[in-house]
Amino acid sequence: MTDRGPNEIPVLGKDGGEQEQSLYAVHEKIYPRAVSGAFNNWRVALLLFTQIIFYGLPWLSWNDRQAVLFDLGARKFYLFELVFWPQEFVWLAALLIISALALFLFTAVAGRLWCGYACPQTVYTLLFTQVERWFEGDHNKQKKLNDAPWGMEKILRRGGKHVAWVVLALWTGFTFVGYFTPVEVLWHEVMVWDLGPWETFWIFFYAFATWGFAGFMREQVCKYMCPYARFQSVMFDPDTLVITYDYRRGESRGPRKKGADYRARGLGDCVDCGICVQVCPTGIDIRNGLQYMCIGCAACIDACDQVMDKMGYPKGLIRYSTQNAIDGKYPDSEIVKHVLRPRTLVYTALLSAILIAFFYTLAQRVPLRVDVIRDRLTLSREVENGEIENLYRLQIINMDGRPHRYVISAGGIEGLKVASGDNVEIPALGTTDVTVTLRAARSELNRPSQPVYFRIEAEDEARIAREAKSSFLR
Repeated sequence: MTDRGPNEIPVLGKDGGEQEQSLYAVHEKIYPRAVSGAFNNWRVALLLFTQIIFYGLPWLSWNDRQAVLFDLGARKFYLFELVFWPQEFVWLAALLIISALALFLFTAVAGRLWCGYACPQTVYTLLFTQVERWFEGDHNKQKKLNDAPWGMEKILRRGGKHVAWVVLALWTGFTFVGYFTPVEVLWHEVMVWDLGPWETFWIFFYAFATWGFAGFMREQVCKYMCPYARFQSVMFDPDTLVITYDYRRGESRGPRKKGADYRARGLGDCVDCGICVQVCPTGIDIRNGLQYMCIGCAACIDACDQVMDKMGYPKGLIRYSTQNAIDGKYPDSEIVKHVLRPRTLVYTALLSAILIAFFYTLAQRVPLRVDVIRDRLTLSREVENGEIENLYRLQIINMDGRPHRYVISAGGIEGLKVASGDNVEIPALGTTDVTVTLRAARSELNRPSQPVYFRIEAEDEARIAREAKSSFLR
């Protein structure tokens, strides 16, 4: 018996003898070739758009405060004019449902658009790859540098690259924490090195994750860690727009000179240059069919179109199309007609209904919360004129970004009146406890306990009003 490693199994070779084969493929670093074209321009534009928002939004002020801030310590979430409280967790749940349905819809229509253009892993991998090219050159120079012995040039290029990566990763971690700690306060703490333990942990943790995922793991995150790559197939169907290789037009592959009669040799339009593989960030060959590792970045489309231009062939050998169109079941001109199908209609209907409900309820949102607590020491007592008096404590939360004076009234019993505590002024985002005294004539109390309600209404805006129920004891 031969000694085997823990990840090796015996297999039969061609000669019938036993050979050893590893269960795991050895990872080889991918050096994607730079590409230009319409789809790459879209990727760069979305990279700039998303990163300007991500890095710039924490520094934007709104009403003398940070425009977007998730203040966990104060349990308030600021979103421009809106301020959300933990009691309004339903809004976050609704946003998650909307995001999931939108992802299902976009995937059913046009594949992995999110992965190819807006996913943070894709965006930061593209950003780190560009920094790598600035220091180490194009993909061929990177390979040569990797194989070269260590010397001053290699140390300077590799060291400069990692310094730039670490600076970018740390700034990303700082920005991330700036959404939870006021960014100006956080900046001051960094300058005087007076960070709290949790702020320090999350800045360095997020920076390390960015540096590791975008700098080293890259396509491995998409292949092995992202669950979306595994379950995307259940959202695809033969009418989903995906990046496809037109095998009917491209096969058989083979090199040829420009202008040569390749049809006479039985060749298709594919010149077998392999550039589509060289530009792929996950290193797959799209000519082998749709694979779960494809992130839909369309780099292969830009690369192939450039080769087709040079050869004088029509573009679109690799293109966005559907499986049914590639198989010849209908022409490309009818692809749009097949977008509206039962699956996409159901997704669209559900998404539209939830979006309408979300924005309607958001527009009707009342930034006021009231809780009524009875005074346990004095449940009920008789006062002058034979009236019965009950004491209550109202906890009123002004959830608005502006201060308001609230008028307190009561109803439910004929002649019920507020004897004290009929108004209160509460600052923006403030909470106040108010002691309210209610009085009612004994003749109106026909039961030991009768339901009453409080109405709290802002003097300057009648829309901001709440009612809270309680009981009145005889």
